Amino acid sequence: MKALFISCTLKPSPEPSNTEALAAVVAEALQARGVTVDHVRLADLDVPPGVVTDLGGHDQWPDVHERLLDAEILVVVSPTWLGRPSSVAQRMLERMDAMLSETSPDGTPVAYNRVAGVVVTGNEDGAHHVISEISGALADIGYTIPGQAWTYWNQGPGPGDEYPQTDHGHEWSHSTGRLMAHNLHAVATALAATPVPAHQE
Repeated sequence: MKALFISCTLKPSPEPSNTEALAAVVAEALQARGVTVDHVRLADLDVPPGVVTDLGGHDQWPDVHERLLDAEILVVVSPTWLGRPSSVAQRMLERMDAMLSETSPDGTPVAYNRVAGVVVTGNEDGAHHVISEISGALADIGYTIPGQAWTYWNQGPGPGDEYPQTDHGHEWSHSTGRLMAHNLHAVATALAATPVPAHQE
């Protein structure tokens, strides 16, 4: 089983990402269950805006698309900006919109029988809104969203320390992240055993 973590930080490598630091807890818990984990940071790639899989030219989204189709588990990793998902996360979802019209050989949409979850950080509130926005879009595309398939961390209202600068709230965020990994793996395993079949009119 494979998992793909898509980081939607605004920071290009090698700048450290606070949200990726929390996502590492989820990745480690999945690896402990035998899952192969792959990572991509979209800020490092040339991914122009659009709603198709391949825009041609220097577009690097097609490679990400292939990695999506190679993974049974997707984890979207997004910071919170102004209480909302990052602009990179929005662009990712817009490019994934093309998957609505793509089907597997048996006729099922390509996102079916795959699960997804969300990891969010920010030094202000808004994590639940970010989780809802991303999870709702992924469900529209066809992903299955298990119960408790997210974790987040925030400092609280107003400016303050960032995730790596404090131990505040880490115990809860980490335990919730390990539960998230457990649920993602369990539901992905169930779907592999009994996949959703193609719909027949």
